[in-house]
Amino acid sequence: MTTNRHPRRGVALFEVAIVFPVIVFLILALVVGGAGIFRYQEVCYAAHEAARYASVRGGDYALETKSPAATPQDIYDNAIKPRLMTLDTARLSYSVSWDKNNSPVSVGADYEKPVGNTVTVTVTYSWLPELYLVGPINLTASSTLPVTY
Repeated sequence: MTTNRHPRRGVALFEVAIVFPVIVFLILALVVGGAGIFRYQEVCYAAHEAARYASVRGGDYALETKSPAATPQDIYDNAIKPRLMTLDTARLSYSVSWDKNNSPVSVGADYEKPVGNTVTVTVTYSWLPELYLVGPINLTASSTLPVTY
């Protein structure tokens, strides 16, 4: 009786042909996903730093330093734009809003309970993943801080 020592010749090549593209796709998806997470962290950092910049340059800052209070354009130029490492500024948008005004405390009719004011900065970035498997994804981060100068 003779035995065939290699009855399944070519099976390994067939298995590699099926598994290899899946593994390559998963590795590329991990790399692109990591890049997306990095860009989202950059958007979050820019929003937080912009809110911090705006919170300490409000109305009282203007009175004490004789400098104008921060405007949305000042916040972009001095807090958001310098912190963009890998983001394209053409795909970035931002908004700045103060809840009442840009002074730390407002006193209304009930003068015994002053109300603290806050500033909210929202940064949005339209990210197009490198593999082009999906369309643009909007990465949005918002940060709210009390006006504290």
